[in-house]
Amino acid sequence: MVHGTHNSEIDPRNKDVKVFINGEFFLREDAKISVFDSGYLIGDGVWEGMRLHNDVVVFIDLHLNRLWHSAKAIGMNLIFTKKDLVKDIQKTLAVNDMHNNIHLRVMVTRGIKKTPTQDPRFTISGPNVVIIAEHKKASIESKEQGVTLFTSTIRRGSPDSLDPRLNCHSKLHEVQALMQAIEAGADEALMLDINGFVATCNATNFFMVKDSEVWTSTGEYCMNGITRGNVISVCNNNGINCKQKNFSLFDVYGADEAFVTGTFGGVTPVTKIDGKTIGDGKFGKLSRKVSNLYEQLIQSETREHG
Repeated sequence: MVHGTHNSEIDPRNKDVKVFINGEFFLREDAKISVFDSGYLIGDGVWEGMRLHNDVVVFIDLHLNRLWHSAKAIGMNLIFTKKDLVKDIQKTLAVNDMHNNIHLRVMVTRGIKKTPTQDPRFTISGPNVVIIAEHKKASIESKEQGVTLFTSTIRRGSPDSLDPRLNCHSKLHEVQALMQAIEAGADEALMLDINGFVATCNATNFFMVKDSEVWTSTGEYCMNGITRGNVISVCNNNGINCKQKNFSLFDVYGADEAFVTGTFGGVTPVTKIDGKTIGDGKFGKLSRKVSNLYEQLIQSETREHG
């Protein structure tokens, strides 16, 4: 079985889920999009991953704000409102009778092109909206086991090339990094910025612990992760000193603990980096505390909006 931060428990209900495509629902084997879609042709689209806990899509406002920001950044005109998209998400959950431990993938592309080309002026319809909802509960066993990382030679670029905060459909950069990690025998990739400092992982944000302090990157060269931001907040609101700073692999190899964050897996411990054991190679005490505080934040969110 593939091991990583996106490991989930097998759920047979997923074979019958219905996928939302532009206002209609299709069984997963019938869910198709045109080969002339901008996202398929050139990766021209934006997306969000969200979680449903106890009938509440947690932190949905933060996710929608990031989606609209990304669309604006690439000049994509969204002809619907945030309220419209929320209704579509709710319809998707209702038609699938989903209530808890659900992962949502919301994808918006520029639309259908007249002919294969980069030029957005050849777009003849759109945008296209796809919502995939699945029964996905993070594997407790995988979380306790933790993940191993390998430092990729692929760097996170500067904002004047492809801004790392842009959650776009083109993830080839991250896939290249992940492929290097897999070939090296690790679960996921650690990525450096253009100056050689630790930036992020291929699909999650990276944190390390040293002398009871939590460190993460400056945020200039990584996805502005919703979970990352929430973890920084819960640390600072609970007497845990969390610093956003530059640090190198030299610091990482000497870390007491390390963990990664993401919408699906929450807080996941890192046990090895580049073959070097981090701390005692287990879920660290402070990392577990941060994980528990984050879970409490989710519970608070569901109580407030449930």
